[in-house]
Amino acid sequence: MTWQIRQLKHGIHLPQIDWWLDAHKPVPRSIVSHAHFDHLAAHDEILCTPATARLARARLRGHRIEHTLPFGHTEQLTPDSTITLHPAGHIRGSAQCLIDHATHGTLLYTGDFKLRPGRSAEPCATPRADTLIMETTFGNPRYVFPPTEKILADITTFCRDTLAAGANPILYGYSLGKSQEILSHLAGARLPLMLHEQTARMTRVYETLGIAFPPHAPFDPDPRAHAGHVIICPPQPENSAFLQKIPARRTAMISGWAIDASTIHRMRCDAAFPLSDHADYNDLLRYVDLVRPRLVYTTHGHTAAFAKTLRDRGTEAWPLDKDTQLDLSLGSLP
Repeated sequence: MTWQIRQLKHGIHLPQIDWWLDAHKPVPRSIVSHAHFDHLAAHDEILCTPATARLARARLRGHRIEHTLPFGHTEQLTPDSTITLHPAGHIRGSAQCLIDHATHGTLLYTGDFKLRPGRSAEPCATPRADTLIMETTFGNPRYVFPPTEKILADITTFCRDTLAAGANPILYGYSLGKSQEILSHLAGARLPLMLHEQTARMTRVYETLGIAFPPHAPFDPDPRAHAGHVIICPPQPENSAFLQKIPARRTAMISGWAIDASTIHRMRCDAAFPLSDHADYNDLLRYVDLVRPRLVYTTHGHTAAFAKTLRDRGTEAWPLDKDTQLDLSLGSLP
């Protein structure tokens, strides 16, 4: 018997065990892969890693029942199923969940993930599973990232050149996850670093989780204080109050979308570098080869195109998006 999988507007629901996966609107109980807001909401009950629970508490007010499960530990989820969390390599504490059901076999849900090793997230695992639900944010052949070492060298050069010109290099990265990865990678560059308030707050939580970072300071709006510093902050509109405090500046977006030449114009920045916390196209294919599922469902991003690529390679695969559910030749979605 196959798994029933329902992708609704606020998340993925598994009716056979009555748990949601990464619901982004409040539901009775949801497995939370990581603490980004598009995977998290004020649920009554959540299941996640201890690190995700700690980060979620720092970002989301209110009380909820928390079931925390360390990586690699297997617990009973329902009378007929067990659950094991495996590292996803996306941000600290991010998890894939492997559910083993007595009748329906094993189902693996990736959440957001990346195979490339990072410095602030646990290395990604590739457990075997019968059915796989995977994110395909970059499931298009044009999204193949350069080697991480080259990207980091380019970012460092951008920072040094900007400082030499008497301006502040401003690196845009989301306050949770991407900013801590940027900060970790800049350790060897020995550059003076300042962090936006939101970034600094999430970085302090990372430090309580045992992650060490190079020396850094909170952003100081006094031009005499922040002169000569690299500033890491969430993406900002050009007219934001934060940027107005830094008149001499050059901005760079740090994102996998930097592969697209339009990113610089769309984000109104001076440069863009494709350092991502998601798997690129080649790693999506490699991940499926390692997990060896019988059936794949794709979600987020290039779902239909990547599912077709997998079918062409001999793996049954279908997108979970509603408008593509009729495009089936091997059967119909549950």
